[in-house]
Amino acid sequence: MSFKRQWKFFCVLAIGIVAFICQFGLKTKSLFQLGSLQFPIETILMDLVGVIMAYSLITEIVGDFKSGRYGVDILAVIAVVSTILIGDIWAEWMILVMMTGGQALEDYATGQADKELRSLLNNSPTIANKISNQKIISVNVEQLAIGDHILIKPGEQVPVDGKVIKGESTFDQSSLTGESVPVAKNPGDQLMSGSINGSVAVEMAVTKKASDSEYQTIVSLVKSSQAQPAKFVKMADRYAVPFTIISLVIGLAAWIHSGNPINFAEVMVVASPCPLLIAAPVALVSGMSSMSKHHIIVKSGPTLEQLATAKTFAFDKTGTLTENQLVIDEIIPADNSSYSAETLQSYATSVEQQSSHIIANSLVKVADKKLLKPATQIKESTGQGVSGIVENHLVKVGKLSYIKPEDNFQKVQETNATAIYISIDNKYAGCITFKDQVRPESAQTIKRLRRQSNAHIMMLTGDHKDVATKIGKALNVKDIRYELLPAEKIAAIKNVKKENRPVVMTGDGINDAPSLSAADVGIAMGAKGASAASESADAIIMVNDLSKINDAVAISKHTMKVANIDVLTAITIVIIIELIAFTGAIPAFWGAILQEVVDMISISLALLAKTTPKNPEQTGISKTTN
Repeated sequence: MSFKRQWKFFCVLAIGIVAFICQFGLKTKSLFQLGSLQFPIETILMDLVGVIMAYSLITEIVGDFKSGRYGVDILAVIAVVSTILIGDIWAEWMILVMMTGGQALEDYATGQADKELRSLLNNSPTIANKISNQKIISVNVEQLAIGDHILIKPGEQVPVDGKVIKGESTFDQSSLTGESVPVAKNPGDQLMSGSINGSVAVEMAVTKKASDSEYQTIVSLVKSSQAQPAKFVKMADRYAVPFTIISLVIGLAAWIHSGNPINFAEVMVVASPCPLLIAAPVALVSGMSSMSKHHIIVKSGPTLEQLATAKTFAFDKTGTLTENQLVIDEIIPADNSSYSAETLQSYATSVEQQSSHIIANSLVKVADKKLLKPATQIKESTGQGVSGIVENHLVKVGKLSYIKPEDNFQKVQETNATAIYISIDNKYAGCITFKDQVRPESAQTIKRLRRQSNAHIMMLTGDHKDVATKIGKALNVKDIRYELLPAEKIAAIKNVKKENRPVVMTGDGINDAPSLSAADVGIAMGAKGASAASESADAIIMVNDLSKINDAVAISKHTMKVANIDVLTAITIVIIIELIAFTGAIPAFWGAILQEVVDMISISLALLAKTTPKNPEQTGISKTTN
């Protein structure tokens, strides 16, 4: 609870309790007397409450006026001023209890709504067991340097990213990857900060500083989301002005009909703006908390509003719709080659096994160990290819221009597919083509998006037409934009027509950062750590699962539905009470109490946004949360 809002509530409450005891318990009209001067309870109560009201006007309401939120605050000011003018001190006090108490309730409800986020922050590792000169010392994680050795005891949290160097254990990575089953880790395996060790102590070498590690990256993103309040600007603008006008009309009509300004004051007392000022932001924070529970970090409330109404979803291809892991498509020996497909793969893999290039990694990863042969005189030309001696043959693997076959170079045509070309003893021997491996969940994710939002799907990629078309066809995506530079991706997003907006862009790489910023909502696949994409995005999926976009859309729609129903229900109740107050049947004091009841109902309804959306087959939300 905010201390500023807390002390106002308790001050107002204490003033009223003291005054009540004096006036109705001690049967005295004066709080105290100084000589011949008397200090009536009514005067002191009015002055103190007036000071607190003036403070609120200066610190909060003026700020809201500057930001354009003035409709609902007018009702609060008019309600207090009108009770002062008619001399109903207890009604004035009750209104201040209602306002400051409502703010305190909002803080409490917000605290309940975002406890998953706070739990993540509170569980952030701060201390590590550093091994120094064969001794274990406790140090702050910020003091750890790359290469330091630390001990991870049973049940402890891994403080920074690192690599196991001694010991074998299982680690619970569910808070990071969503995997419910602990993962076995052996010497040489990578450890992510935030994962929990099992029953065996292991020694680990630090590979990343604390500020760059996985868990701290998530924590910094959560802090970023908490720093941006869940403003419900669009809904406030939509309802505030009509609600204010209706309330003022009912109040003025009550005054004119009865000829008594007290009736106007009584209507203004029940015309509380709290459904707009409290309930909607609490619903948004609840939705953000639910996102966090499903491993999605949302940086601000308006992102939920945009996601709920999104009409176009644009996807980067590599690393987003695909696994960013190439697999062999075809092995094509040259027409006049005496080498078989197996031999070509064997020779190419043998010279590529020491290269760090993505194609080399993909080639070696899928190769049978029997295919690997000793290779000597390895020479690598960055971005071009690799050469080496395998079984006394000079083998070159890489771009067509790199292998330079002597006999039939002019007859060999470069394929549009991702490929490596192979020459043996300076004669063209064939090529190996690769294809991007589509994520197993990509097709179903896109299918569900269409079902959820009737959305238009775009694929934006810098890859060749043939490669992009093949992926698009596999995923049933018709709008495919290929061979795009980052600036062209931005233009594709900005050129989406108004009727097809908001636009959601999803990507994972540094080159996607400008596109994420250009979209109405940018979503980063951030499972592999911090990147420019995560910094530029409005939401980050913290597990390697594209279907979390379905979860994000489902939660956003559920949150906005709860918020809209909550606000409309509360406003309807308030207007009904206003119409009853029109007749003079509700004294101002009791009207303020009724308003407090409405506030509590509104906040309780807003917390329903934390519940899992129904109909999981439609929404894409899994029935069990990892």
